[in-house]
Amino acid sequence: MASDLGDREGHVGPFVTFVERERPDGHVARWESRRHRKHLGAAPAAGSTWWAPRARGWWIAILFAGGSVLFGLGSVTAYADAVGPRWDSLTFFVGSLFFTSAGFLTYREAVDAAPPVPGASRRRFFVVQPRRIDWWASAVQLLGTLFFNVSCGWALQANLTAQAAHQHVWRPDAFGSICFLVASTLAWFEVCHAWVAWRPRLWAWWITLANLTGSAAFGVSAVAAYISPVTGDVKNADLSARGTLAGAVCFLVGALLLLPERTEPGQAEKPAASAS
Repeated sequence: MASDLGDREGHVGPFVTFVERERPDGHVARWESRRHRKHLGAAPAAGSTWWAPRARGWWIAILFAGGSVLFGLGSVTAYADAVGPRWDSLTFFVGSLFFTSAGFLTYREAVDAAPPVPGASRRRFFVVQPRRIDWWASAVQLLGTLFFNVSCGWALQANLTAQAAHQHVWRPDAFGSICFLVASTLAWFEVCHAWVAWRPRLWAWWITLANLTGSAAFGVSAVAAYISPVTGDVKNADLSARGTLAGAVCFLVGALLLLPERTEPGQAEKPAASAS
């Protein structure tokens, strides 16, 4: 006979990442935070895997990919030498705008996935939903992109003093890298439903692994890019550039994998376990 499963929840800390519920017909319906937020499998995806300009998920992937390409390009020494410091800084700044645009759409994706507020005629633009792991991941990521906007914007200024470069270029860069690392870790937990998991058959697992690795590389870059407030010297410019390039490549991989994830088939319901 069928066992009485009831509801089963997956937790990472205080956050619920999945819920399984047995239906009267004996099948188990599964809700997952990431799949719910991205509407994966709920209905046929709009457009094709590689071209769907009417789909928000497609734009998130394209914008993150564009920002990754620009950050990677800006970190290549040959490119920086060819175009000069100002154009190289502009490349990073435009890339940071791509990241912020993608980060905002990801944040809105999480907000729109929340249950509607009773009595509200429309959804609010910005909300606080501290009990949801996807809200934290997307909000912290968006904050990180804004720090990168500040850092890259100030880097466009010529003849910055050592103190100004330390305060307005390195500090926002370091804060942005920390935010990316925190957001990527939360997204990893959301997919794994645990601190560590092996789920290589899922696009989401590879996406969050690539982003987590990229965030770690950006963290190394930020440490190496430390600007002395006294001399204005960068601690290790070569290591900083290599860390940025490695992170950008990882983010590019994660962004491109968002495209097939968006159109992957939905999860079928499964029969409940039975016991004699």
